[in-house]
Amino acid sequence: MPRVAIEYCTQCRWLLRASWMAQELLSTFATNLSEVALIPGEGGVFRITVDGEQIWERKADGGFPDIALLKQRVRDRVAPDRSLGHTDKPTGGQPAEPAS
Repeated sequence: MPRVAIEYCTQCRWLLRASWMAQELLSTFATNLSEVALIPGEGGVFRITVDGEQIWERKADGGFPDIALLKQRVRDRVAPDRSLGHTDKPTGGQPAEPAS
């Protein structure tokens, strides 16, 4: 099963943000992940990987991920056929169908 790692900057005091994201991922993907690890770092780092593949990096991606976007990126790697319900956005840039 996949492993998610969240490396966060201790100098910036981002532990709370990292642990909240870990909790959200564990709640959503309880049976799809082997673990979510919190890794202390320095120098403004905030990086999220799935099995070593980077899916978010604060400096490269322009800040912190919206939790819905983070869940979509994790889902795409660990359970691509799974629906995330109302947090899923339409793919391919197509607008959502209006409700009748």
